[in-house]
Amino acid sequence: MSCALGLTAIGAFADIERLNRLGVVFQACYFLGCLLAVVIVQRKGLFGPMVQPPLILAVAVAGAVLAADSHPTGGGMIATALAVGTPLISDFPVMAITTGLTLTIGILRLIIQRRPTPRHDL
Repeated sequence: MSCALGLTAIGAFADIERLNRLGVVFQACYFLGCLLAVVIVQRKGLFGPMVQPPLILAVAVAGAVLAADSHPTGGGMIATALAVGTPLISDFPVMAITTGLTLTIGILRLIIQRRPTPRHDL
């Protein structure tokens, strides 16, 4: 998880510094980080990287919006929820594609890398 979260954080930081909002660099780092995580993890640890893309996106977007101070100071909790919810909605297609690919790669790895069954000679 640290691979995907780390690359996503780097992308979020780069876009916040450059654009003061999340953009293409964030999306690319998020996508590559999640795919890299599901590829490099051992077979027994595949569950985490297969289900983490939506969680990482939610944490990264909320953290980036709150850290960038791009949310309105007035309006309370509803204004903050809208400030966080808008980028989450706009990044939904990237999250859906990333989740679909990580699940596909993970399932293929589970099928291809099956544990060999022990042979019992009679």
